[in-house]
Amino acid sequence: MDPGTERRPQRVAFDERGSMTRKGRADRRLDLIAAAHRAIIRYGTEGVHLNHVAEEAGLTSGAVLYHYPRLGELLVDAHHAGMERFYEQRLKRIAGMRDPAEKLVVTVRSGLPHGPDDPDVRLLNELGGAASRNRMYALLLTTLYDRQVSLYQSILDTGTALGTFTLSGDCLTVARNLVALEDAYGYRITARHPVIGPQEAADLILDYARTATGHPLKSSH
Repeated sequence: MDPGTERRPQRVAFDERGSMTRKGRADRRLDLIAAAHRAIIRYGTEGVHLNHVAEEAGLTSGAVLYHYPRLGELLVDAHHAGMERFYEQRLKRIAGMRDPAEKLVVTVRSGLPHGPDDPDVRLLNELGGAASRNRMYALLLTTLYDRQVSLYQSILDTGTALGTFTLSGDCLTVARNLVALEDAYGYRITARHPVIGPQEAADLILDYARTATGHPLKSSH
């Protein structure tokens, strides 16, 4: 082999027991967050234990504690990661769009479950059930709600300023109602309502949005 083309040795990290691993600490924490996500869905927010997360991750309980000394911190991170889809990812999805009407339609559709077994929405449902007994969970849900409302407010305000929308009421009220409808129909989808799926829910929410904005909000299914 030509010395100039000799492959450099791959960097290898060591885990807490001194064993070689190709994953760094940050990647391992991401794996544990994903494992906690699955464990919460399986056992419930208040029923999940350290051994459940370890089993999902394929690690020992000690290995989990090495990266997350407190299980509660890991569970909070898992819930927070599951919430990114409903704000950060939606914000990125509409970032390049100029038409407020298109933004509104996409935002409505992207806030609903993909189906009754949608893991991210099931995680939110678990969080909602525990929020009345856990201040941190309640804070997470409140923050998510407020951020989603602000997302809708921004779209509605822009549309009004451009003359695209003629709101039937206060912008904040319309935004709050849109988020409330998302939550309500999202729950019906995960509860396997026989006639309300993602498409039907989106149509129902957009029907309200048309009245609230004075815009036809045409969209292809």
